[in-house]
Amino acid sequence: MEIKFELDERTISRAIITRYTQDLLSLVEFDVAVVGAGPSGLSAAFHLARSGLTTAVFERRLSVGGGMWGGAMMFNKIVFQEPACPVFNDVGVRFEEFEPGYYVADAVEAVAGFAYAACRAGARIMNLITAEDVVLREDVMAGLVLNWSSVEMAGLHIDPLAVRCRCVVDATGHDARVVRILAEKDGVVLKVPGGRIRGEKSMWAEIGERQILEHTGEVYPGLYVTGMAANTVAGGYRMGPVFGGMVLSGKKVAELIVQALSK
Repeated sequence: MEIKFELDERTISRAIITRYTQDLLSLVEFDVAVVGAGPSGLSAAFHLARSGLTTAVFERRLSVGGGMWGGAMMFNKIVFQEPACPVFNDVGVRFEEFEPGYYVADAVEAVAGFAYAACRAGARIMNLITAEDVVLREDVMAGLVLNWSSVEMAGLHIDPLAVRCRCVVDATGHDARVVRILAEKDGVVLKVPGGRIRGEKSMWAEIGERQILEHTGEVYPGLYVTGMAANTVAGGYRMGPVFGGMVLSGKKVAELIVQALSK
């Protein structure tokens, strides 16, 4: 059977430009901005969007998933603990028990599953966009200043655009990029011991996993941390290629935001 395609390059271009522009316009003002589409960011986006909050994820890279793609040392399997099993079930990622309390999933399937679940829940994932600054209003986080990642990489002097939201989630991992911008530019006191970014400690998986949930939360009015950014800000240990705490941290930060915004 012969299949004929009648295509007009102009229509293709109009479709892409129109729909993408509509997405951008819808994000001038919304509920929650998640910066970083790693495991904790995708988990947060999924749970936030599923709760009914308008949610956008801004990822500076071309791909989403952060460090999850490669597992550990490019062995693309990930490990997580039993408390995280319900989250993996919710997003439809298959896994198996390795030993009692230790579960293994395919890293590629996990990234695809969390990204797909977040999108289907209603979250808007915008890749290749960098958060280069924040918007403050009366000492409260009120939005983000955004630019194309390629502009940053090329060192071009191109002014950004700003969006407004009710709160921001820093899910940028080890860098804690959003919190660092706020702390360095505005000299604010953070809601952590000492009031400043303490930096992550070396690896101690058991303690690091516990701390990542303890440290997940609001560090400045309207600004929350999740995932490894939470341990970086509060001075917790790193945990390496264990992802249960990451996805549970995303779930916890979503629950905290839903509770805060419902008041």
